[in-house]
Amino acid sequence: MIYFQILKKPIISGLSIALLLFVCLILPLWSFVEPISAALVEEAPKTHSFIAEAVKDVAPSVVRIDTERVFQREPFDPTLLDPLLKDLLGEPGNGVEHQRGQGSGLVIDQKGLVLTNAHVVERVDSVIVTLADGGEFDGVVLGTDPVTDLALVGLDKDITLPKAPLGDSDSLEVGDWAIALGTPYGLERTVTLGIVSSLHRNISSLGFSDKRLDLIQTDAAINPGNSGGPLVNASGQVIGINTLVRSGPGAGLGFAIPINLARRVAEQLLSNGEVVHPYLGVQLIPLTPRIAREHNNDPNSILELPERLGALVQTVLPDSPAEAAGLRRGDLVIEADEVSVDNPQQLLEQVDQSEIGRPFVLKIMRNGSDLSLLVKPQALPGMS
Repeated sequence: MIYFQILKKPIISGLSIALLLFVCLILPLWSFVEPISAALVEEAPKTHSFIAEAVKDVAPSVVRIDTERVFQREPFDPTLLDPLLKDLLGEPGNGVEHQRGQGSGLVIDQKGLVLTNAHVVERVDSVIVTLADGGEFDGVVLGTDPVTDLALVGLDKDITLPKAPLGDSDSLEVGDWAIALGTPYGLERTVTLGIVSSLHRNISSLGFSDKRLDLIQTDAAINPGNSGGPLVNASGQVIGINTLVRSGPGAGLGFAIPINLARRVAEQLLSNGEVVHPYLGVQLIPLTPRIAREHNNDPNSILELPERLGALVQTVLPDSPAEAAGLRRGDLVIEADEVSVDNPQQLLEQVDQSEIGRPFVLKIMRNGSDLSLLVKPQALPGMS
């Protein structure tokens, strides 16, 4: 009887079983999980995005440029003013008007040389440069080049500034990251992100016939005030100088001047105060086999065109190097200085690389015959 009672009595209580399970199972498992959780916290990434890192490298060298132009107000004929308005407003004055503008710039030399767009500082009376740290200095326009829309500005103080890291625009590929910095609408230290949408975009296709530029196209937002600011790659290197944004049809497309070109122009502006551009004095249109066939099939056409690629001479300017060399309307340029020419842009590139007064050979097709003409490029008139 006693033995039976001993067996019926519970040897370990429910609470004791729970405590035993916690000690044997849960506690060892927690001691295993805790180091893993600590390791995950320690290994969590502490750096920001590549965009933030790239901006840190360039932002200290981005400046704001404020300009002012003073001009005389147009004289007003007081006899045209209503007598009642004259009593209310008083006699009209001939005083001066102050026109203010704003853009961005990039420090490319520790001594304070700032690269910007020519249209930002052209025909202005005063320039104020605001640094990234808030310091303000009077700027001096050292030179402008309207053809490439680039200008060089110096500061009136002998100070040391952070120089922007310049990259290689020739190594760009469509689809690369593009980061635009500047002061759009006066909003300082603004950053936008996009990609390189296209390369070698001819500025003449955008309606600018007075400039020579192959632009970088990007969908990074570029707005008024961004002009002159840098376009940066994912490594924090400047690959271009923002110059314009397309408005109206195609709005949202931004364009930048390749930094390799900007670097060469800046060197010439610093040493000479201007950039001399060779020119031939011709207006060209691209010719393709399809265009030539359509032209030749027209019964009213008076000239048969060769069905091939080339730069077709549309106009020869009077008293130009092209006229002196004997170029005529309807000539097809197919080679320049032993380099094949398939379109006007390729011919323009060869002319840009030529030397003033040094003759080079143009190979053309005229009336079905191949001819070679010797042309001497001259300085583009009206630039000095």
